[in-house]
Order: sequence, then C-alpha cells, then structure tokens
Amino acid sequence: IFALNIMPYISASIIIQLMTTVSPHLATLKKDGETGRKKIIQYTRYGTVLLAAVQALGIASGLENLTSSSGPAVLNPGFFFKFTTVISLTSGTIFLMWLGEQITARGIGNGISLIIMAGIVANLPVALVSTLELGKTGALSGLFIILLLVMAVLVIAFIVFVERAQRRLLIQYPKRQVGMKIFQGDSSHLPLKINTAGVIPPIFASSILLLPVTAMSFNAGSGGPSWLLDITALLGRGQPLYMALYVAAIMFFAFFYTSIVFNPEDTADNLKNNGGFIPGIRPGENTATYIDYVLTRLTVVGALYLSLVCILPELLIAKYAVPFYFGGTSLLIVVNVTMDTVAQIHSHLIAQQYEGLIKKSKLRGRM
Repeated sequence: IFALNIMPYISASIIIQLMTTVSPHLATLKKDGETGRKKIIQYTRYGTVLLAAVQALGIASGLENLTSSSGPAVLNPGFFFKFTTVISLTSGTIFLMWLGEQITARGIGNGISLIIMAGIVANLPVALVSTLELGKTGALSGLFIILLLVMAVLVIAFIVFVERAQRRLLIQYPKRQVGMKIFQGDSSHLPLKINTAGVIPPIFASSILLLPVTAMSFNAGSGGPSWLLDITALLGRGQPLYMALYVAAIMFFAFFYTSIVFNPEDTADNLKNNGGFIPGIRPGENTATYIDYVLTRLTVVGALYLSLVCILPELLIAKYAVPFYFGGTSLLIVVNVTMDTVAQIHSHLIAQQYEGLIKKSKLRGRM
C-alpha cells in the first residue's frame, strides 16, 4: 500500500516551486504571505494525487505483463485490477502526506522528511546483515567491509562539515538617531550556505533519469519501441552515460534551485532599506552583483559536493558490487534531517527553559 512512499509529494512540491518562476499567478501567491502559502500547499496536494495515480497506473501495467516460471503475477488482469491498484497506492501516498503534515503541525521536525528518513533507516539493518553475509561466504573480503564502514563514517563527517559550512558577508549599519538618543553603528553577518539547494538537485535529477524506466513499465512484457529499449539500457545504473547525465543534471538543478530560493536583488534591497551595507561595496545594484558573484562561486562548490556524494554509490555498485545503496540522496536526506531535527529539539528545549525562568520570575515578583 505504501509502495510509492511519499515521493509523489516531494516531486509535486519541487514542480510547484519550479513553476513559481514561470507562472505569474504562483509567483503572486508566493508573495501573499500565509494565504498564498496555503493555496500553494493545496496545489501541491492536487499534484501529489495526480503523480501518484500516474505512477500507480505504471506499476499496475507492469505487474499485469510480469510473468515467471510459476505463471503470471496477476491472475485477473484488466480494468478492475488497475482501478483497485491505483486507488490503493494513491490512498497510501495521501495517508503518508496527511501523517507528515500532522507530525509537522503537532510534533518536532518536518514530518515529510522524518517519514522519508524512517523508510531509509528501516532498510539499513537488512543491508548491513547482507553485507556481513557476503563477507562470511567470501564474496567480499573482510578488509573491504572494514574499509567500507570507515568510508561511511568519513562521508557522513564530510556531509556534516559541508552542510554546516557558511560564507559570512560582513554587514555594517551606520549610526542612527532615534529621538534624542544616538545609537552606535552595529555590524552583523549575512550567512550564505555552501549548499543552498539542499537535497533537491539529486532528487529531481534522479526523477528525470527515471522517466524512460517509468515509460518502459507501461510496456513491460510487450517489448516496446527499440529506441526506448536502447535508451533504457544506456540509462541503467552504473552505465557511463547515466553517471554523466546524473552529474550534469545535479549541477544544473543546483544552480537553478539556488536562483529560486535566494534572490540577491531582494537581499540587496532589504539591506539598503534597513541602512545596511557591505564595506567597500556601494548599496543597491553593486551589492546585488557582489552577492551574486559570491553565491555563484559557492554554488559551484556545492554542486561538486553533491555530485561527488551522489556518484559514489553508483561507482561502488558498478565496480565493486556493493550490495546496498551507500551514500547518495539517501545519506544526504538522513544526515540533513537528523541535523535539522536535533536543532529544532535544542530550540524547543531552550524555549522551555526561558518559559520556566519567566514563570519563576513572576512567582518571585508576586511573593
């Protein structure tokens, strides 16, 4: 029932965010505050239902054409089987979407991200046991398994380091007079993350590369066009063309998504309106150009980092037949969600401590 997981919702969210750059209506909703945000969430839900139904129909078609030595996978193919399969899988995705929204509203952390992380972490014990079994049978050497575990720790540390890294631009505020008081000039920092786009580029890149495979699922067992078979073979996991296109798509979406979530011109205008400036840079257009220059250099490093982490499991599977998908989008999601959840827990604990201090001070004042 949960075969599609929450991925149709993720895909719909990405598509809606990308559409805000080309659709004036969505761009206006994005700037309308809470009302616009609710409308965008509603559109995302509709898109989730549509994408889940299409993917469920592809799975149903593939199952109908699947046969084995014991016979066909589906005993009674036809409209009723496709209808019930689409309804079941789409309902499972909608339930997970609802559950994630409830966790976000009533719990700690992002519910959708936690559901994705739970699905990834649930497969880790099985993957670890299968790796140790291969070592016991001699298919993999014990030294290679130890090196693989050490590499896992190093990659996790590398991801944490890059995700925490920031390029801080110094912002200076001049002296200002409020009434009869003169406030001294203050300074702060504008933090720019190395990986501003997060895990969106590899998710969207892998979704694009899976389109031929999805199209083939509709024609499973019936052969399909020869050109589609050739493309599917070239885009198989571990193939050089697949890796090259995967890296190119990650680079493209890293720049594209960064341009959506961070606008240097808006940031420069906000600084100018608040009296802030970057030392040595004129406010306004020059500040926007400078921020864009720094952000472009950071995005190049972030895109290379994403490409390296995501191509590592492809190389391990293709060259060394590692039995599980180590690294890539899964590891990025687990590490990012863990760091975000821990940060929110710390913020919640600090808020509780402040609340306790306020209550104590009020009681002492009354006494």
